[in-house]
Amino acid sequence: MADIVQRGLYFEEFEVGARYLHRPGRTATEADNVVFTTLTMNTQALHLDAAFAEAQEFGQRLMNSMWTLSTMVGASVAQLTQGTLVAQLGLGDVTFPHPLFAGDTLYTESVITEKRLSSSRPGQGICTIAHTGRNQDGVVVATATRVALVHCLPSATAKE
Repeated sequence: MADIVQRGLYFEEFEVGARYLHRPGRTATEADNVVFTTLTMNTQALHLDAAFAEAQEFGQRLMNSMWTLSTMVGASVAQLTQGTLVAQLGLGDVTFPHPLFAGDTLYTESVITEKRLSSSRPGQGICTIAHTGRNQDGVVVATATRVALVHCLPSATAKE
């Protein structure tokens, strides 16, 4: 019987317009917020100081938006880029239209918006991925566009 190893997609397997729903979701915790915020040296009271945050617009601590971004992108790795990624080339169009709170569950979806073979790196291609994060109520809490450099299929002639 053959061994099957979980992996992401090779360049040829990315299909423009394809939408991936990454499951399971990830329920954010207060510990996630405090640990991530302190590890990254972010002293924002909206993440760390419950008494301060209660007196602000949302009435509670907000999840660190960089935790939300990292978790949203991370949720896509197993399906899209595990073992096939050469490098992340950039992140853009990052937005946080609604806050995420401890106790909320983050669900991520990704849409492949563009792809092209690399002109300078034979056997590799560039894929653009639009990520959207929603809470358990379907409210968009984050968006980002990621540009990834990925391997082409081993020993295959790449075709767009």
